[in-house]
Amino acid sequence: MDFQIDESFAATLDAQDPLASFRARFLHPTKPAAADGGATIYLCGNSLGLQPASVREAMNAHLDDWATWGVEGHFHARDPWYPFHETVREPAARLVGALPREVAAMNTLTVNLHLLMVSFFRPRGERRKILMDWPCFPSDIYAVKSQLRAHGLDPDADILWLRPRTGEQTLRTEDILGTIEREGGTIAITLLAGVNYATGQHYDMARITAAARDAGVVVGWDLAHAAGNVPLRLHDWGVDFAAWCTYKYLNSGPGAMSFVFVHERQLDRPDFAAMPRFEGWWGNDPKSRFRMGSDFEPVRSADAWGLSNPPIFAGVGVKESLRLFDEAGMDRLRAKSVRLTAYTEFMIGHAGGDRVRVITPSDPDQRGCQLSVVVSANAKGVHRSLVESGVVCDFREPDVIRVAPTPMYNSFRDVWRFARVLRRVLDSHS
Repeated sequence: MDFQIDESFAATLDAQDPLASFRARFLHPTKPAAADGGATIYLCGNSLGLQPASVREAMNAHLDDWATWGVEGHFHARDPWYPFHETVREPAARLVGALPREVAAMNTLTVNLHLLMVSFFRPRGERRKILMDWPCFPSDIYAVKSQLRAHGLDPDADILWLRPRTGEQTLRTEDILGTIEREGGTIAITLLAGVNYATGQHYDMARITAAARDAGVVVGWDLAHAAGNVPLRLHDWGVDFAAWCTYKYLNSGPGAMSFVFVHERQLDRPDFAAMPRFEGWWGNDPKSRFRMGSDFEPVRSADAWGLSNPPIFAGVGVKESLRLFDEAGMDRLRAKSVRLTAYTEFMIGHAGGDRVRVITPSDPDQRGCQLSVVVSANAKGVHRSLVESGVVCDFREPDVIRVAPTPMYNSFRDVWRFARVLRRVLDSHS
């Protein structure tokens, strides 16, 4: 793409943006104040998305209905609580390319990963390893290590790490596929990130899933940085299970309700009812849920992994955000994201020169909207100065600043302003 560095070019791109109006449907932070006198430049949707403007009214409606109805709000609230989790099922399924029965809203991300691994990590003989990508978000590491220990296995021996080649920052698809082909007989499940949290690399999920399944491996994905960021086709790709949070690109609020995916071939297994799982009454078939019996009867959907009734206040933002995704359309969001991210990479290069290096792949098929930027000197100080100048981004040790121009609410002018601040900050630290 041919980009220009002047502000008028950014303004032209914004004028051509068919999704520009969505920006006004989010609440933009006012702190930290921007040094240039403009609005705060928010480029941290990879960590916490902005608040949809409609959330406050929706939340107040639930508070009012709680005050008015008490327990009867489960059935008589304007947005009844008993079926609340069911009302977000279909929009979530559309977002990740799933059948509605394959998706369920519940819990938080690491809780869901544990619940799914109880069912799908069933080590047998030599097939006992869990394939993971490095660098890996610590919570996933803790979860996997504790699952291995629960089976009497050794995390040091039984996590099979995919690591970049020496001198490289990201993984090569051929190396991932080669590892699966070579080690497939020892791998029980995969648990890779759809988009790596540290590097921003988006893996070829379709090819990796196909290769793993051909090797007899159960395929799981952590989609924390992928859902709402890149197009997903979980059903068509044949993924066995997946989980994702909703507070990043899905803009649902801190600690918001999360989701699981379980492929229908797992739901239709003859031994479905006997599958190992941790059970709770919300995973019980709704037809028998209120009989209050002592025998668990799992519903044949992803809801079978549910434990408790849905946390309504943790789900309000989920519902409001998914409405926006349905309206904007993932295809249109992805088209803008490809252009906006490429423009951001261009402007970072112009502002930073050889003082910065983007380690996220330049190939649009291998990234979402996050760019991980290595700063050659005093990266932590540079990040601190960016924040003090009104740019909200984040830092990962030892030298990576992550910026995420999110297509739902970021503009091209946001990026232009960011690049201007970045240059000034880098000059001050050189």
